[in-house]
Amino acid sequence: MNVHHLELFFYVAKYEGITAAVRKMPYGIQQPAVSGQILQLEKELGVKLFNRRPFALTPEGERLYDFAYPFFSRLDEVEEQLKGEQSRHLRIAASASVLRNHLPDLLGELRAEMPGMKLTLLESEPTDVHNLLTNQKVDIAVTVLHGRLAEGLRYAELLKLPLAFHLPTSEKGKKFEELLEDDDWKKGKVGKLPLIGLPPHELLSKMMQEEFDSRNVDWPVTVEVSSLDTVIDYVGRGFGAGVGVAVPGDKLPKGVRSMSLPDFQPMVVGALWQGQLKPIAATFLERAKVRAAQLGALA
Repeated sequence: MNVHHLELFFYVAKYEGITAAVRKMPYGIQQPAVSGQILQLEKELGVKLFNRRPFALTPEGERLYDFAYPFFSRLDEVEEQLKGEQSRHLRIAASASVLRNHLPDLLGELRAEMPGMKLTLLESEPTDVHNLLTNQKVDIAVTVLHGRLAEGLRYAELLKLPLAFHLPTSEKGKKFEELLEDDDWKKGKVGKLPLIGLPPHELLSKMMQEEFDSRNVDWPVTVEVSSLDTVIDYVGRGFGAGVGVAVPGDKLPKGVRSMSLPDFQPMVVGALWQGQLKPIAATFLERAKVRAAQLGALA
């Protein structure tokens, strides 16, 4: 049975005639088209569903209307429910650090203003964001912006974070050059300390390596870990210098200090989304911009 034909029959039965149904349907359709499709439905079923003049449902028409009524009569109600739920549902993708350290206060303020707000928070890497957005798994992502964006994605820059080294407080160097020494094997420099960093495919590792190459510095990662928190932890345990970013307001554990690298290309953090933001996501973006400006002022 063609569901569209069934829908037309529902309106005809509800408003007791084709002419009245055409006037009250929620979308435009001409009377001859309705008549033709109802005739096709009757032909497919092999029964007459109603008498035209005067209008009256046949027993078969009554049975079909009783079947269709519960579904079609509640469509408006279900639509409103779904729209209401969707308007209060905010889905965000971000790194573990952003989810843990920077979003709780912001989302707490938003929730206080929007009772009933539903949240979905997905921990993600920059490489995951494109698929999450294009497959409509999230409304907005807070992520590193780097390189050319995929077609259809829009962005807003939030914050520029300088690259940094996390160092044990026993290391007295104040500048990048003071962490280096001459390479005995070839022209150039090498790091004095073992280097702790993320895997080579991570954007931060790539950015740092590009900066090393441009300065003729050979300083490979000798302790590879999976997160920036682990980098800091191993710096504090005396394993070497750690690759990271200088996040305003972040408190480092005892025994660890941060050396910002203002001459290196900064890491740009921003919001990324597809198409038109729904109101709750647009409100989140505006609040994120405010929070980012506050963090930038601490730098």
